[in-house]
Amino acid sequence: MVYGVILAGGIGSRMGNAEKPKQYLQVGDKPIIVHTVEKMYVHPDIEQVIVLCPAQWVSYTKTLLKKYVPEAAGIVVLEGGSTRNETIMNAVSYIERQGKLDDDTIIVTHDSVRPFITHRIISENVQYAKSYGACDTVIPASDTIVESMDGKVISTIPDRSKMYQGQTPQSFRAKKLKELYESLSQQEKEILTDAAKIFAIKGEKVHLVLGEVSNIKITYPYDLRVAEALIFSDSKIMQGQ
Repeated sequence: MVYGVILAGGIGSRMGNAEKPKQYLQVGDKPIIVHTVEKMYVHPDIEQVIVLCPAQWVSYTKTLLKKYVPEAAGIVVLEGGSTRNETIMNAVSYIERQGKLDDDTIIVTHDSVRPFITHRIISENVQYAKSYGACDTVIPASDTIVESMDGKVISTIPDRSKMYQGQTPQSFRAKKLKELYESLSQQEKEILTDAAKIFAIKGEKVHLVLGEVSNIKITYPYDLRVAEALIFSDSKIMQGQ
């Protein structure tokens, strides 16, 4: 089976909004998380969608999805973990409890605050995860990347042509991901930044899927304004204007 796993564990501290996490803020006519879930839910390759959020937002998320996606009765909402990778493992554990975790199980993990994911990106993630076992969505770096070991002076300036900016989805054969994660030492787990690094630490190849500049992550108030503009532009295209 192929699962769309929506990671909605953030609290939105950088958005400066104390009332609710950023994934629940309104963009256009619905909350950000609903836009994202809909993209996954309607994709023909995704057989079930799992949404993971903070414990205190589980009930609210279920109500929200029932309101905006009433036909999507099969969407599962679960409590996330204390870290990104623990949240993903909660999804894998749920799949295992359902008796559906095997060598062919694919999970397409995606940030809830990236609502502009495209049909192509999802399709290629599923294809690459099936073919290679792991893939990460990226775009070529448009700016020069500067490395500083002390945060004060430049240490190195890597060749930009070899640099990429990570996006999501990141997609995996779920059973393999679980096995690799459980084989990590505590020290290795502490340096994880995302699930793709689990494969990289263990010397496993992670293939690249080309993302889109428009596949933005809504993190700051400025991003909300950009998202509103993109939603407005999309609506005009849909109306043929």
